[in-house]
Parts: sequence; C-alpha cells; structure tokens
Amino acid sequence: MQLIIADKQAITQIGMRFLAQQAHLTERCVDDKVELIEALKKWNDAIVVLDYTLFDINDAAELTILCQRFPKSQWILFSDELSLDFVKTTVGCLTQISIVLKDASLAEIKEALSRAMKGDRYVCQRVVELLLVPPQQEKGEENKLTKTETEILKEIALGFTTREIAEKRFSSFHTINTHRKNIFRKLGVNNVHEATKYALRAGLIDSAEYYI
Repeated sequence: MQLIIADKQAITQIGMRFLAQQAHLTERCVDDKVELIEALKKWNDAIVVLDYTLFDINDAAELTILCQRFPKSQWILFSDELSLDFVKTTVGCLTQISIVLKDASLAEIKEALSRAMKGDRYVCQRVVELLLVPPQQEKGEENKLTKTETEILKEIALGFTTREIAEKRFSSFHTINTHRKNIFRKLGVNNVHEATKYALRAGLIDSAEYYI
C-alpha cells in the first residue's frame, strides 16, 4: 500500500516516512495539488497524509471533490488546528477522512495510520472533545482581531509568505506563525484561501489588490 505525504514540513515528512517503513508501506512526498492528483491517479487506493492548513487545497468543498474522485483513498488530516465547522463538515460527510492534530501523541498517530490501512476512520481525542462541546459554549470567544493581526491578515491575503511577512515586520518566523494561527482560530478558517475570502468580504483588502 502507498502512503502519499502531502505536507511541506520536513519534520513531518521524516516522521511519516519512518512510520511508513514500520508499517511496511511505500511512501512518496508531494509538493502541491497537481502532484497529489497525479500520485492518486497512479495509486488510487493510497493513504494521504495531508496538512490541510498549509497545503494548497482551497476549502472543504474541494477536499470533498477529491475524496469523491478517488473513493478508494483514505485521508489523514494532520494539521496544527482546524475550525469546528470544518471538522463537523468533514467528519459528518466524508467517511474516508481521519483527523489527527499535530500535538497528538505518537500512539494516536500510529492508530490513525493503522485504521486507515484497514479502511477505517480515526479521530484524535482533542478533536473528539472539540466536537462534544455543548452548542452554547462554542462561541465563547469573540472573533475580533487585534490591529497587528488585521495587518498580518491583509499581508497573507496579498500573497506574502510567513517568512516574507516576518522579514517585512522585523519579526521572527515563530512570532508571525503564532499570529497566523491565532488569526485562523479567531476567524474560524483553516488556510490562506479561506482567510483571503474573509479579508475580501470584510473589506480589509480591495479586490483590485488581490492576486493569485
């Protein structure tokens, strides 16, 4: 069985390659959506480890299309944070999807991989707890961005990478990455595409400024 690693972080690639070898899987890393689709055409029953927040999948609808196009594939979403609405959509509609957050234990990561090899789904404990939060508690935090977060959101929407924003603002990569995670969490979005749509709707950037 083939493991496709759709995650650009070197530490994740190394870790997943190691687990693949232990599970007697062959593995391949892909850098973008085009390479991912080509790999799935070759191995349509592969297990895909996907960092949804950093990879170039636009939204849940596009992920749904990919799952429908390759119905024999299994997907493990392996990300830092995912919004509650996104988790509900994917868990509720896509039985091919497992979810493991990157702060999960090694035992949970191994279990997700083992379940995917059997064609079963796995959801890590922290995501289960998120899903079990009573509805009245879901909106306990106001989604208001600070001035700095708003400026960084605009730069993200205009196509600047985390490293480029850090250089422009004379900040560390870690600081800007933390702001990015906080922005996504407050807005209930998961990636740059979703954040950009929010920025356009909110009038934070002019549509004439925006480019792909």
